Amino acid sequence: MIELTVDGTPLQAPAGQSLAAVLITAGQTVLRSSPSGTPRGLFCGIGVCQECRVVVDGVVTRACVTPAVAGMTVTTGRT
Repeated sequence: MIELTVDGTPLQAPAGQSLAAVLITAGQTVLRSSPSGTPRGLFCGIGVCQECRVVVDGVVTRACVTPAVAGMTVTTGRT
């Protein structure tokens, strides 16, 4: 197990599990909001739709294709 920080909260997860799986397991199904305020989350699960965008260590990335790594800092766009 590794530890990462999501929106300021420490989480533990299996190393290499997709970040989307980590977030959903933690109960975070809404990962960001659209410009109109509509909640967005995991949709396609293969990196095509980009609905699962989060910021990892300052870089915008797709949670569904990003493996969880010890020490990463994740910021979602949930409102």
